[in-house]
Amino acid sequence: MGTVNVNRNVTDIFYRYKMPRIQAKVEGKGNGIKTVIVNMADVARAIGRPATYPTKYFGCELGAQTQFDHKNERFIVNGSHDAAKLQDLLDGFIRKFVLCPECDNPETDLSVSNRNQTISQSCKACGWHGLLKVNHKVNTFILKNPPTINPAAQGSSLTEGKRSKRVSKKNGENGDVGNNSLNKNSDGESDGGNQATQTENEIRDALQNKTGDEDADEWSVDVSKEAIRARLQDLTDGAKSMTISDDYDKTEKERIDIFYEIVKKKLNEGKLDTVAEHKELLIEAERLDIVHKAPLVLAELLFTDNLTQDVRKHRVLLLRFTHNNPKAQRYLIGGIEQVIALHKDKLVPKVAGVLKLFYDSDVLEEKVILDWSQKVSKKYVSKEVATEIHEKAKPFIQWLKEAEEEDSSEEEDDEDSEVEIEYNDRARVEPLKAVTQVTKKVIEEDDDGEEIDIDDI
Repeated sequence: MGTVNVNRNVTDIFYRYKMPRIQAKVEGKGNGIKTVIVNMADVARAIGRPATYPTKYFGCELGAQTQFDHKNERFIVNGSHDAAKLQDLLDGFIRKFVLCPECDNPETDLSVSNRNQTISQSCKACGWHGLLKVNHKVNTFILKNPPTINPAAQGSSLTEGKRSKRVSKKNGENGDVGNNSLNKNSDGESDGGNQATQTENEIRDALQNKTGDEDADEWSVDVSKEAIRARLQDLTDGAKSMTISDDYDKTEKERIDIFYEIVKKKLNEGKLDTVAEHKELLIEAERLDIVHKAPLVLAELLFTDNLTQDVRKHRVLLLRFTHNNPKAQRYLIGGIEQVIALHKDKLVPKVAGVLKLFYDSDVLEEKVILDWSQKVSKKYVSKEVATEIHEKAKPFIQWLKEAEEEDSSEEEDDEDSEVEIEYNDRARVEPLKAVTQVTKKVIEEDDDGEEIDIDDI
């Protein structure tokens, strides 16, 4: 099988951190073809991460569904993929989620904060500790499945597609056939039916014991089979928020629509004025992997024909998405163009002032605006409207360019003044040289040409 260095950038053959080479086996054919990573459990133990993390990373990078069977240690990526390709992808996972950013040592641990929805990394070699700076789709998976939770305890199979079908099937069945659906999973294997029955019995016994206490006359609970099943269903619904989310497997348009509905609901409820809500929206955008395009949604929902007032009202929220993010700023400009086209008669004459307001509010940076002005695009509005918007923006663009030229000329003046000062400093030495030469000449032309005693000078 052979081993390789965990950090394959290190070529030292005596490097202490080794891992097995990935072994991949292609099974099935046609639409059912899949790649089984035979030794993923061993590789995962070598890098100190759950086997589901790199498997899910492969799925995200390859755009494929993944399947986990912890009981048989089968980790599957749909499609046909060779071992060399998966090994290269594993290098990317190790670089992002295993190696310490300070010392490049793989002796690191991940920890998840459910309250803050953050992932932290700590290094046992150098002592470094901090937030994980990687923004990847796998982050959402890690947040939902912290390293401290044993995924094998959730059942022998966590196949995502089969699980979703199984859940929908159970929800659609009547109560009289519900017991049969608990006894068998989608693969025909035992799926915890005995555990469910045992749980029902425990709840019933506990409730009956409770009714036998002194407070039995004042406190009573329905312990019928239907009531217990309803309470179990409530627990299941509550646990759904802790299971793997399938949102990141949807198309980008579907994920944008999800974010649109979230923002719209908060806007209608008047919940867009607090920093906590702003952070929550950013977390949702990161979870859906649409941070860059989120400003398009915000522009559509937040901006009206009174654009100047809207910018001042929602400046903090906009900064949450656009600060130091040129790509998000470019999408925001596209959203502004759409709003201007929607209220063309009122907003087109104010284009220059609108752009200056965004610039003065630090929502849009100078470089992004100048880059936008270089080309008329029909990506968001028609070519005619886009041309008209660029034409009305020319006074502001010209002002930006002149301000930039003035800044550069001032910098050049400062450089010239520094050179002049340095030249003057050197020039002050020249009189000293002249004095030395005059003194030397006077000494040489002493009276009668007599020899000069140096000690007498």
